[in-house]
Amino acid sequence: MRRESDLPRSDHLTAMPAEEFAPGAAAAAAQGPRGRRKAGLWPFAALLFMGVVWGATFSLAKIATEGGAHPLGLTLWQGLLGGALLLLVCLARRQVPAMSRRHARFYVVCALLGTVLPGTLFFHAAPHVPAGVLAITVATVPILTYAMTLALKVDALSPGRILGLVLGLGAVVLIVAPEAALPGREAVPWVLIALLASACYAGENLYVALKRPAGSDSLAIVAGMLVMAALMLAPVVAATGSFVPLAPPWGAVEWSVIGMTLANAVAYTIFVQVIQSAGPVFAAQTAYPVTLAGVFWGMAIFGEQHSLWIWAALAVMLAGLALVTPRART
Repeated sequence: MRRESDLPRSDHLTAMPAEEFAPGAAAAAAQGPRGRRKAGLWPFAALLFMGVVWGATFSLAKIATEGGAHPLGLTLWQGLLGGALLLLVCLARRQVPAMSRRHARFYVVCALLGTVLPGTLFFHAAPHVPAGVLAITVATVPILTYAMTLALKVDALSPGRILGLVLGLGAVVLIVAPEAALPGREAVPWVLIALLASACYAGENLYVALKRPAGSDSLAIVAGMLVMAALMLAPVVAATGSFVPLAPPWGAVEWSVIGMTLANAVAYTIFVQVIQSAGPVFAAQTAYPVTLAGVFWGMAIFGEQHSLWIWAALAVMLAGLALVTPRART
């Protein structure tokens, strides 16, 4: 039996971006070597770049699903193409995913909680919910992760972070409760499904913190998880006929799939570099530009016009993130 004092600190669990496709993999990176802090503007530029790139994936997901792409097929491509790209990066770094029995079990659980289940849920919700609202719901991942650490008694109660939890819940209420918050009340169940996807990501974050094999390379973990997700989904996609072909000529759906894959692979690679140069607490601030960019990408691409309730929810959610995100230790 693991003693409570043996469990990892919750700052390792909540120091992560609130992006959508594999937040747990980001948490895995956040637990890697902190490295030395480097002066300069590079970490800040990288933070903004990741926000813009990751924020665009919400709109790309909406384009793909509104174009008729099946959620299972889309999730398969995220695992297959994303895993292949990150494997190439790992080979270039000479850090390939380990394949012991312990690692394989770790990849299976992370694939389920970090890609298969939340990806499928998220893609089902995407055509029914504005892209900006999707971005706000995924911002709950660090907040939900902290809630899970409290439920498992991994962390002590902190008044400030408890207030962050309350604000996160308040932001969700502002989205789903008022009649005029969303374009239609039929979107409410899909918002809740998107939140269920976020809960899966949060569960993966906690599993990564507790069960990550010692000495594992962060990008190798992400690559192994994505490849495992593709292997798990392939027979399901074949059996259900939900494959999304990427045959030329490419249209909006195909370019969206490629765009999501490239965005995640590039952003994850940069995220790990920011962890190593500026530390996980600094890298956790990616949550803010990702959420904001997700909202504004939706406005730019789809012409989304949000109610005052949604803008209030965005402000309250960002305040909750600020309270939940751990401070750097001096």
